[in-house]
Amino acid sequence: WYTTVAVEIHTPENYKADDPQQPLSRVVPISSSRLNKYRVVIILRLIVLGFYLQYRYTHPVHDGYSLWLVSVLCESWFALSWLLDQFPKWSPIERETYLDRLALRYDKDGMPSQLPHIDVFVTTADPSREPPLVTANTVLSILAVDYPVEKVTCYVSDDGYAMHIFQSLSETAEFAKKWVPFCKKYSIEPRAPEFYFTQKIEYLNDEISLSFIKESREMKREYQDLKVRINALVAKSQKVSKEGWPMQDGTPGPGNNRRDHTGMIKMFLEPDGGLNTDGNELPRLVYVSREKRPGFNHQKKAGAMNALMRASAVLTNGAYILNVDCDHYFNNSKALKEAMCFMMDPAYEKKTCYVQFPQRFYDVDLHDRYANRNMVFFDIIMKGVDGIQGPFYV
Repeated sequence: WYTTVAVEIHTPENYKADDPQQPLSRVVPISSSRLNKYRVVIILRLIVLGFYLQYRYTHPVHDGYSLWLVSVLCESWFALSWLLDQFPKWSPIERETYLDRLALRYDKDGMPSQLPHIDVFVTTADPSREPPLVTANTVLSILAVDYPVEKVTCYVSDDGYAMHIFQSLSETAEFAKKWVPFCKKYSIEPRAPEFYFTQKIEYLNDEISLSFIKESREMKREYQDLKVRINALVAKSQKVSKEGWPMQDGTPGPGNNRRDHTGMIKMFLEPDGGLNTDGNELPRLVYVSREKRPGFNHQKKAGAMNALMRASAVLTNGAYILNVDCDHYFNNSKALKEAMCFMMDPAYEKKTCYVQFPQRFYDVDLHDRYANRNMVFFDIIMKGVDGIQGPFYV
């Protein structure tokens, strides 16, 4: 994660854990031994670059002066851009959070949680490129997050107004009633079933209980059934007539034209009705498809976010929002609490406007030939910019 400020906090050892003035996070400077080699290389390159530019400036080519002038200007520009690119990499920082202090201060056992409400926005637009099963895994990882259930609401924006997105969310909500208590009972990670069940689990390990093995296998069968049902919905959606798709209760749907349709809001998991198999409450799950008409600029994803903002303001009005794409699942169930350690830190809560989490990618080849992990951007540039003033919004 990254925040928009870079303030080092010194924590006195005699602070109590529940002291309201004690910081919830701290800056961890990266060891100079790891950075000095890179800095030495940069300084040497800078010296060589200076000698090169000096030679170019003092030895003009009179026979082709205009070409020489253009080439020198281009080289000067590239030299300046390279120099500016080194500033964010000069002093990167890392950060630590204190979840125990956050819990003692705002989320004590046996007492009502004082953590703020968070509305999580999931956006999807083209179901042919963003399969409903991927969206379902993202939603399940959000519903199973380690955060007070009454303080979390998941909004899914279906900008393509697809029948199978709507109906797959209904299936996802039913599966969540079993999946969420399973995740929290055994504290599994990650909490997106597609990626959890692809992990190699040593069932012969003595530390794994028989009840976990039994429930895990049963949950895997349940998830395989969910995949079959969602894939069947995708196949069914290819045969919908031009008049539109019918709702689950048999009433006609408002159409299937992704560029011309009415708005629709459906709450799948409500505060009173969204209970899991143990009878405990689940986070709310809300489906939103904004109205679209031909001839209007709907502003693509920005317009979808605005529609979610208006809907959430009426339904839950969370103090914070978290925006994720439909294919970005939570690989850390404590992500929301980690973010609150920055947003509610007494040292700089008024200076922090957002927390940026790095994006990690799966199914990348071993050597990452196409730089799909974006390690340079997230692990070097973003940490370096955080050490200067704060990261970019990604």
